[in-house]
Amino acid sequence: MSTYLLIHGAWHGAWCWYKVAPRLEALGHTVVTPDLPGLGRDRTPLNRVSLARWRDFVCAIIDAQPEPVILVGHSRAGIVISEVAEHRPDKVRTLVYLTAYLPRNGECVFDLAAQATDSLVPPNMVMSSDKTSSVLREEVVRDAFYGCCSDEDVALARRLLQPEPTLPLATPVKLTDECFGRVRRVYIGCERDRTITPALQQLMCSAMPCEKVLSIDTDHSPFFSRPDEVVAHLASL
Repeated sequence: MSTYLLIHGAWHGAWCWYKVAPRLEALGHTVVTPDLPGLGRDRTPLNRVSLARWRDFVCAIIDAQPEPVILVGHSRAGIVISEVAEHRPDKVRTLVYLTAYLPRNGECVFDLAAQATDSLVPPNMVMSSDKTSSVLREEVVRDAFYGCCSDEDVALARRLLQPEPTLPLATPVKLTDECFGRVRRVYIGCERDRTITPALQQLMCSAMPCEKVLSIDTDHSPFFSRPDEVVAHLASL
């Protein structure tokens, strides 16, 4: 059995894994689903949130586990799990990018997002007056994130989405072949994603090859729309 550490994406929290976590646990696995600082139930002020803070937070969780983990990052969390692997390469068994940003050394989320010219997200992000956080325009939330999801899950998400801190999105990752480069990488793409679009997924996987590239015929939120397929892919690793 394995230990899975599931890291949520932008504007979300640990709540997004409510279908995936119990399914993995039913198979006998250990599952950890934290709220990153500033999101979910964590009340860290957004102006104090940085990529380093997220990285160190996840590293501390990994350090507390009895075995190397399968580290899963959704969407924006791709930058987080990449940074963690750089700092804890011996404690990460596999990195899993679930329709996530897959950066090369020196790239940040804004760099990668700008390459997805057909994404609904960059043109619909609304910055706070002090530029420390952003939200997504209400009218595009469903199409951007939840196009294949049930009305119930969309309603749940609308209640729970929170402002996303800006600084981590603008911070380049620092990755080396000696550390990050020796951790096994798997990419799970989503064929109907309108946030990290299939074209961008392919571009990133070409620039930063993974051992496996899997896919699910769904939207940006497979943890809601296709949880059984997410679990099947994760359990196969």
